[in-house]
Amino acid sequence: MTSDKKWMIYGANGYTGQLVVKEAISRGLKPVLAGRSTEVVAIASKNGLKSKVFSLSSIDKVRTQIEGFDVIANCAGPFSATAKTMIQACIQSKVHYIDITGEISVYDYANQQDNEALSAGVVLCPGVGSDVIPTDCLALSLKEKCPDATHLTMAWATKGSKPSKGTAKTAVEGLAHGGKIRENGIIKKVPLAHKERQIDFGYGPTNTVTIPWGDIFTAYHSTGIPNIEFYFARSKKSVKKMRKQRLFVGLIKINWVLNFIKKRIDKIWNPNNADERANSKSYFWGEVKNKKGDTVVGRFTTSDGYDLTAWGTVEVAHHLLQDHNHKGYYTPSILIGKKLMDNMPGYSGIKFDIS
Repeated sequence: MTSDKKWMIYGANGYTGQLVVKEAISRGLKPVLAGRSTEVVAIASKNGLKSKVFSLSSIDKVRTQIEGFDVIANCAGPFSATAKTMIQACIQSKVHYIDITGEISVYDYANQQDNEALSAGVVLCPGVGSDVIPTDCLALSLKEKCPDATHLTMAWATKGSKPSKGTAKTAVEGLAHGGKIRENGIIKKVPLAHKERQIDFGYGPTNTVTIPWGDIFTAYHSTGIPNIEFYFARSKKSVKKMRKQRLFVGLIKINWVLNFIKKRIDKIWNPNNADERANSKSYFWGEVKNKKGDTVVGRFTTSDGYDLTAWGTVEVAHHLLQDHNHKGYYTPSILIGKKLMDNMPGYSGIKFDIS
């Protein structure tokens, strides 16, 4: 990386943003820290870094703040509210854009800006954290084992980990949109907690339930497989609660109800500390099938999802700060290749089962 390259972490004062800052510093990198809150000034000063404070109130205002930068890492969620403005500002300022979203709507929007990004010569690569680097690389690896696959199923389980406040708020917003799967190449809306399935992540059968994860969008672009479902480990009791929530989906769309829930999260939510993250683990599983019924299953483990997100953000930012010819919309595995997963923190390597 040449010394004249500049990058920015926006949302550097958030839970995940601070982990990204720590990871960047550990690699000897010096990003500019930015966000909507003046908290970023203190964080930057403590670490000998420069800072900027600005909101995303308009594309023009953001553009004046990011001109001259090479990469923006957006860590400020919910990304359904922040990504569009930042993406447009990045395109107009000819700055590469990455973020840590897991929201399907953001991937869809970034993909829709592919032509504009190509013209501007910039990369748009949302989802460079635990959503979706591990599963995106796993999907591509499974596709290579079964090139004629027609169905892809993926799943994630965690032990000892819990979401940050920002992730919890994003999850609540997502409830209003129900579930999603991909069927014959088209994203299809389904009820919340649409299906359950027993999956062996490597420690015995575990109950899982479908969720509208980002891979419903990204895995199709990475592999071309037309039928995709994503599952997350949940007890049968928890799934019953999720299905009861279908009755209240309409209420979550009301602003004051949503804001009330978010305020409650701010008051009561305590994310994992460093020791808890060090003792937590993520389990990833994927399965592809072709028309003949041939099946390939792959599974692996990594460290805590937040540590993985911090690593992934800095890893992809560092890649884009090098000399390259990439431009347009990318998924992480297409941008860097499935080799990206080889250096994930705590990565166990993939174990394949072919039948």
